[in-house]
Amino acid sequence: MSDKQLLRHPEKAHKPDNPSPRKPAWIRVKAPTSEEAAEVRRLMRDKNLHTVCEEAACPNIGECWKHKHATFMILGDTCTRACAFCNVKTGKPGGVDMTEPENLADSVKAMGLKHVVITSVDRDDLADGGAFQFVACIERIRVTSPDCTIEVLTPDFRDKGDAVEKVATAKPDVFNHNLETVPRLYPGIRPGARYFQSLRLLQRVRELDPSIFTKSGIMVGLGETREEVLQVMDDMRSAGVDFMTIGQYLQPTRKHVAVDRFVTPEEFDDYRAMAMAKGFLMVAATPLTRSSHHADRDFEALRAERLRRQTKD
Repeated sequence: MSDKQLLRHPEKAHKPDNPSPRKPAWIRVKAPTSEEAAEVRRLMRDKNLHTVCEEAACPNIGECWKHKHATFMILGDTCTRACAFCNVKTGKPGGVDMTEPENLADSVKAMGLKHVVITSVDRDDLADGGAFQFVACIERIRVTSPDCTIEVLTPDFRDKGDAVEKVATAKPDVFNHNLETVPRLYPGIRPGARYFQSLRLLQRVRELDPSIFTKSGIMVGLGETREEVLQVMDDMRSAGVDFMTIGQYLQPTRKHVAVDRFVTPEEFDDYRAMAMAKGFLMVAATPLTRSSHHADRDFEALRAERLRRQTKD
């Protein structure tokens, strides 16, 4: 099914009924019921902002919001693609909120964030895929919270000219773009994307500004093999990726692609050891690892590891 067909009939992108299997004992999460979480929710509503924490039904939302960490999702809450794993709604997006960068920057300041993660829905309807809004958010945060480090988690900006160059030139501290899964599974899992184009995006950021940390992640439990995961690691390293994340796919609803299996904590430990041996600066690999989970703490560790290796060399 083509991207245009998926936009007209997003419900056809997924099987209509995939019962979710019972989660194993090692996957336990808390609901966002703390006072701190309620404060974050109020702030998002007051500023008309969205978070991927809510829209994508992230399992770590309770923990992160308790510590007043949130991943802001810009450019609205409606995606122009229909990935089989994602809980963000699909359809025709509305107009771009031009007050969003200021509202986001105000929220970052109000929350006292030292590190912020900004992601977005896919906006294939926009000339540059929404790159201009990433730039505006970065620039505004630099003004209002100059000591805050900035991580972007972007879409692939497929066929959108110099979109990647625009965002990289704004100099985020971390440029993240997730490969999501192994290339064999792209047609069913990520039909609107191209594996090697995503790899090229990460490589291009490294070429444009080697000082920007590059980051990418995949989900496991979708039917991939160990050999395929190891090949993705090699591909990421060839593209110069510094930081790899690996987490368990958890099925958001019955309409989404089914979990193939639950990968054990021991297998995650093995993946982490293999990835570190391949030369990544940092690897996060646990069942509940997500792209922006512990992003502030991980950024400090990432920066320290780069310095350690540079000093050693």
